[in-house]
Amino acid sequence: MRQIDVIDSHTAGEPTRVVLSGFPELGDGSLAERRDRFRSRFDRWRSALVCEPRGSDTLVGALLQRPTDPGCCTGAIFFNNVGYLGMCGHGTIGVVRTLAHLGRIAPGGHRIETPVGVVGVELHADGRVSVENVESYRCATGVAVEVPGYGTVAGDVAWGGNWFFLTEQSPVALELANAPALTAYTLAIRHAIDAAGIGGDAGAAIDHIEIGGTAPDGSGAARNFVLCPGGAYDRSPCGTGTCAKLACLAADGRLAEGETWVQQGILGSAFEASYRRGGRGVLPRVTGRAWITARSQILLDPEDPFAWGVDTRRECG
Repeated sequence: MRQIDVIDSHTAGEPTRVVLSGFPELGDGSLAERRDRFRSRFDRWRSALVCEPRGSDTLVGALLQRPTDPGCCTGAIFFNNVGYLGMCGHGTIGVVRTLAHLGRIAPGGHRIETPVGVVGVELHADGRVSVENVESYRCATGVAVEVPGYGTVAGDVAWGGNWFFLTEQSPVALELANAPALTAYTLAIRHAIDAAGIGGDAGAAIDHIEIGGTAPDGSGAARNFVLCPGGAYDRSPCGTGTCAKLACLAADGRLAEGETWVQQGILGSAFEASYRRGGRGVLPRVTGRAWITARSQILLDPEDPFAWGVDTRRECG
């Protein structure tokens, strides 16, 4: 019987499972190299941890690792029901909250190493967490694609730690009751951009689709709906999606350096975000809050036919 120690949390409604111990040793090298080793040698551990029967399509895992940078408090490799993420904003907030719960960090500034670079974080005294993400930028603007059943959809391609196609066109209001229709629409967009060969730098696959608009609650905040790689929608405002949005807003002159942007997710929960100018794009700062929901041991019984997870996804990413 294998045992894996985990702590669960949610950030603005989106769950994170931090893996503390019991995972196979990934060896040395960069976090990107260890992520590749995770993918090639231990992928069934990914599905065991975040897929059914122990997880769900919305759950993101974060495997803590020894950082190569001595100035970092930890390294983290993020993964979900279909694969691996370069960076995860809500997951990073969950990691910080977990480390604080364990007494491993105190309020103040810290650094976390990820496969796409080092990110700065600040644990505030009131429990909020700010993430200073990797540089984010817009790769292309005014990209139009024909989406069967919906017509021409135009948007931007941007990097926020993951690749996004962002559009402000939506067939329905950005409300939770419309989540099935919004999911179908964003899946159709993703299929269309894949078929059209639209990608990020060097043809990188765009695996997140983000619809933006104004929050319907009259607050004046923005609201988004973000489709994640595994076909589930983000319950939080999406950290990397917020960073990609900041890059587009800055490029269009719609948000000034240092100005606060309030980004709601489809549940109405919100992140606060701002940016500094970077070399190519912007250096985003996103603030949110996470709550611890469980501490447990995952048990892998060799006689269990579903010990290594059940693949129930509708989409293959």
